Amino acid sequence: MTPSPGTDLTVGIDIGGTSVRACVVDSSGRMLDTLRTATPSTASALEHCLDRLVGELRDRWAVGAVGLAIAGFLTSDRKTVRFAPHLPWIEADVAADMAERIGMPVFAEHDANAAAVAELHFGAAARGHNTLVLAIGTGIGAGLILGGELYRGSFGVAPELGHLTVVPDGRPCGCGKKGCWERYCSGTALVDTAVEILASQRFPRSVLAAESDADPGSLTGRRVAAAAADGDPVALAAYADLARWLGLGLGMIADVFDPDLIVLAGGVGAASGLFLDDAREQYTASVTGAGHRQLARIRGTQLGESAGVIGAAQVAREGLRTSQ
Repeated sequence: MTPSPGTDLTVGIDIGGTSVRACVVDSSGRMLDTLRTATPSTASALEHCLDRLVGELRDRWAVGAVGLAIAGFLTSDRKTVRFAPHLPWIEADVAADMAERIGMPVFAEHDANAAAVAELHFGAAARGHNTLVLAIGTGIGAGLILGGELYRGSFGVAPELGHLTVVPDGRPCGCGKKGCWERYCSGTALVDTAVEILASQRFPRSVLAAESDADPGSLTGRRVAAAAADGDPVALAAYADLARWLGLGLGMIADVFDPDLIVLAGGVGAASGLFLDDAREQYTASVTGAGHRQLARIRGTQLGESAGVIGAAQVAREGLRTSQ
């Protein structure tokens, strides 16, 4: 399919620990075509998956470049994936290898930074000055915008907030540590918390409990979210716990960075209506100097779960312009 003049189409791919989503996006941040699949467990299968998704989209659209939003540590030049807790890449030159295979420019970015780029250009971060974009999905990613510019740190991995230890010797994390913040405040954590609540048998009349007894595999983050929207007591208790951990974590982050705006993105962040008010209360109470300082505004994403792919496409668009 031929785009209208000036649409400047690129492909954005959000590569998460659970799913891979690829979209054709125009220069206004509008998604024109979307493909989605489960994340393969091996590097070769994942790379084949990416090639296939791009190939399908290229058959339908005239795209100029590909952007990858990757849930992992990238080098400061964003050419190498050093380590990814939920993906099979270690010291992998993903963007260059993919560009060689598909014959098209490919640009990589940390997934939370990609979400921050999208919210900055097209969404809730457009009016922030010092803004934290917190992508809450399978885990927690964070993008920090200081003075309107994306902050990467000295070696390209800042700010890795999801792996701050909040519970010494707590729940094991895929990064190799224990008690990371994302193990208590993420889609994965939501399910783990629901399982713990179910084991306590505090809510025998829960529909979620009955479903879990019949089919333990049915308990997913999306199912907990749906049950919470229906008022299920187990799901609501799990979200209350997530809200508490979110507020506590945001209080610590505010003590360090003092942002004026916090945007909650990612799959769990997109459902912020279920927990945001409680998290705000916890944040307000836990931040140092509560009652005697200005606090960041906390907003839900305007782009929902699409922030990652929109941001990846924008990264590709900017990378293509810079390289020409």
